[in-house]
Amino acid sequence: MFVSIEAFEILLPLALILFVSKLLSIGSRKLGVPQVMGLLLTGVLLGLVTLIPNQGIFTDSSMEGIAFIAEIGVILIMFSAGLETDLKQIKETGFAASIITILGVIVPLGLGYLASLVLPAVTDANGNIDTTKTLFRNLFYGVILTATSVSVTIATLKELGKFKTKIGTAIVSAAILDDIIGVIILSVIISLDGAMTSSSQNVGADIALVIGKTLLFFVFAIGFGILLRWIFKKLTNKYDHHRRMVIFAIAAAFFYAYAAEKWFGIADITGAFFAGLMLSGIKETNYIEKKTEVTSYLIFTPVFFAKVGLTSISSFSSINLSFLLFGVLFILAGILGKLLGCGLGARLCKYDFKDSLRCGVGMMCRAEVCLICAQKGIDAGIIDASIQPFILVLILLTSFITPIVLKNSYRGTFGHDIDDIIGLINPEKRQQDQLEAATNNINQEEQNE
Repeated sequence: MFVSIEAFEILLPLALILFVSKLLSIGSRKLGVPQVMGLLLTGVLLGLVTLIPNQGIFTDSSMEGIAFIAEIGVILIMFSAGLETDLKQIKETGFAASIITILGVIVPLGLGYLASLVLPAVTDANGNIDTTKTLFRNLFYGVILTATSVSVTIATLKELGKFKTKIGTAIVSAAILDDIIGVIILSVIISLDGAMTSSSQNVGADIALVIGKTLLFFVFAIGFGILLRWIFKKLTNKYDHHRRMVIFAIAAAFFYAYAAEKWFGIADITGAFFAGLMLSGIKETNYIEKKTEVTSYLIFTPVFFAKVGLTSISSFSSINLSFLLFGVLFILAGILGKLLGCGLGARLCKYDFKDSLRCGVGMMCRAEVCLICAQKGIDAGIIDASIQPFILVLILLTSFITPIVLKNSYRGTFGHDIDDIIGLINPEKRQQDQLEAATNNINQEEQNE
């Protein structure tokens, strides 16, 4: 339902979101956790304002405006994800990355589906069990867990000097494939859910139409993408590192997003992701990515994550005992799904036990793509908004666990967990201690001489 709003109504909420999100993202960086956690906590904290009776800040009308801005943020985030995708890197460990990705998608999807079986079945308006809606709801919870985010893993591997190792390359390549497959599955599930739960009398024809449109989308995305790459390569020769290149690129992302949703029934984020994918690997890619990220993080991205946090607060009241149990199982499925799936995939590809463990742990992290997938399911009415708090916990847990386990796996011992935790909480203190230790070693050597 559309709510009529005045433009000024969203200005105060925007001011609060931008100010608080910046403060908390700075705090997150100092604590050594992903800045996205600060952005999410912004929404959680500001969500407490919505609990105040008759508050006039986060009203229905202002939230409508925030939702529109957040949607732009989602599209820009997925466009940037596409730009960051290095398809050439997949070729280096193509077979291994494919096996790791396949098991890294199937296992968490299956575990997420199994966890959702503890939830009551979906019923229609007459109180009858809707088997189809229940099936797609359960599947979608699994789809959310297929998403991964290896930014924390990459930072840790670079710190350890292991980023360019065989297993480091395999993790990054598998993560790239993981995002592509996850986004495609998400779009297909949303489209099939719409077809099978429609009032149409010919469900088979509707499903065939969905599959046909999906295939046509890929033909369009790749065909138009080849033309787009050619145009951008020509423009680069004339407008090297020029802002108009960024403007044209963002325009292409919006066009892809619109075409995907309007013409092919595919999620708009899939279109934006493929726009970035088509423009990845060209001369101007890094420049476009940098400028797009600056544009996005000024307003749109903080608003998206704050909106997730805001809606998380409002969804707490609907969490009952069965959903609480499901939430705990969902978090466990999210952790074990990648650990077992990707770890087993690496083991099948002849990696040793330690490297297989590193692969499973490295693929365990979740962040923005996981949240975006969940939000799309909520917007489509497939899943319950009450899942969002549990996703926040999953992101926080995996962001802390991953670097600790990875570092200790390369040390050959797990006896330094306390030091790692201290290092995450207070990296400046950790660096100071390391500097003092190095100075003491030098002084000791000079004394020995």
